[in-house]
Amino acid sequence: MRNWLVIDLEATTEEGGWPVEDMEIIEIGASLVAADGHELDHFQRFVRPLRRPCLTSFCRELTHISQANIDSAAPLTSVWPKFERWLEPHLGKLTGWASWGDYDRRQFELEWQRHGLHSTLLQYPHANLKQRFAEARQLKRAVGLHMALQLAGLSFQGQQHRALEDARNTARLLPLIFPG
Repeated sequence: MRNWLVIDLEATTEEGGWPVEDMEIIEIGASLVAADGHELDHFQRFVRPLRRPCLTSFCRELTHISQANIDSAAPLTSVWPKFERWLEPHLGKLTGWASWGDYDRRQFELEWQRHGLHSTLLQYPHANLKQRFAEARQLKRAVGLHMALQLAGLSFQGQQHRALEDARNTARLLPLIFPG
C-alpha cells in the first residue's frame, strides 16, 4: 500500500436528512496517509453553499460549524481549485482515495457536475471504507465510523461531524482494512 487520501464532507442538512441532490458541501476535510498509517498532510476548508446559504439549526448543532464560518467561506468553485493545487504534489504516490461510505463520492460527483468542475480524483479508484471494514471484519452489515472505531479498540479523537476529524479517524482504520 502506498498513500491513501481519506476524505470526509460535511453538507447542508435538516433533521431527518435531505436527498443528496438537495445537499451542498459546507466543509471538506482530507487526510493524506502513508502506508504505515501516519498522516503526511491534510486539507480543511469551509465552503459557502449557494442554494441554501443559511444553515439549519440542526446542521449547526450536528457539525459545530457556525453560520459565521460559512458566511466567510468561499464557494466550491473557488475552494476546489485550492484543493487540486494542494493535492497535485502528492499524486505521484497516491494509490486512491477513500471515504467512510459512498455518500462523499456521490456528493462530490454531483457538485463537480453541478458547478462544471474538473477533478483529478476521477483518475483514481475510490474505496468505500465502511463496506471494506465490514468485509474485513466479516460483519453481517456495515457499521458507522464510531462503532467501527470501538470494534477496533479505538476511541474517536476530536469533534464528530467535522470533516477533518472524521477523515483522520477514518484513516486510523486503514491498516485494519488494508493490512500489510
